[in-house]
Amino acid sequence: MARFQVLLTDYAWPDLEVERKILSAADIEIVEAPAQDEATLIELARDVDAIMTCWANVPASVISAAPKCQLVSRLGIGLDNIDVAYCTEHKIPVTNVPTYCSYEVAEHALALVFALARNIGWFHWQTKQGTYELTTAPTMRRMTCQTLGIVGFGSTGEKLATKAAGVGLRVLAHARSPKPARPDVTFCDLDSLLRESDFVSLHLPLTEQTRHLIGDDELAKMKSTACLINTARGGVVDQDALTRALAENRIAGAGLDVQDPEPPDLSQPLFQDPRVIVTPHAAFTSQESLDELRNDAAEQVADRLHGRRPENVVNPEVFEDPA
Repeated sequence: MARFQVLLTDYAWPDLEVERKILSAADIEIVEAPAQDEATLIELARDVDAIMTCWANVPASVISAAPKCQLVSRLGIGLDNIDVAYCTEHKIPVTNVPTYCSYEVAEHALALVFALARNIGWFHWQTKQGTYELTTAPTMRRMTCQTLGIVGFGSTGEKLATKAAGVGLRVLAHARSPKPARPDVTFCDLDSLLRESDFVSLHLPLTEQTRHLIGDDELAKMKSTACLINTARGGVVDQDALTRALAENRIAGAGLDVQDPEPPDLSQPLFQDPRVIVTPHAAFTSQESLDELRNDAAEQVADRLHGRRPENVVNPEVFEDPA
């Protein structure tokens, strides 16, 4: 019998070969949850030493049911499915993989910029409806004449800025905390970014402060020729407000990889609009990103259970001695 057990609530890949290789070498057994409802997770959590989670909700009730829990490890970046406050209060470190899929999401966001700028989504929609005609599309402009506004300037936002500047876009950025100056990026307040940008791309987590960050007021500040791109979290955008803005031609289009809720009701007007490109929460994925994610998350569990401080602790105060 293994020395330690870790509850794995869920995962989005075919097998657990990567995780088992790392964890079994560290004398850790995986307890795989057959379902993600709260009652099931509470029952399975009773004897585990750590919890790993991908998409499943891990509330205080689940964490408190695991008296030996030394770590909650997120297989991803965002933490909105984990009760981090409860973990911090009870001195349980929470980890994530903040660099996970940053290349992939930056590439996907830039691909949506190109698709919207060149009317690729529109032309694809029209040809599938039997129309093969250039003049049906909105007017196109040269990419190097346009401005990309990046809201949120973490790892993904930084990579997108570099790629966008490399293809000739002017880049504006808005960040919650000061960032080092860059010759290829102009930092500004959110209102200025919304007013000046031809494309607005969102790259920030979903929190109480960012929920519906982009709503009626923000969309009203954008150019009528501008497009909104969301590869962050669906809840960052008020999708009813976005539907209204598009219906009233107050913005020109949108590229949405994330929805609220997921999966969305594709019969809704937003998803039937030919000016909206929708991908099924696909921006994060590549073989390379998944390999890195799974290795990093499993190693964080092994480190913690063997007395080492894991990388990427989001609540480092749990390690501080009380004054």
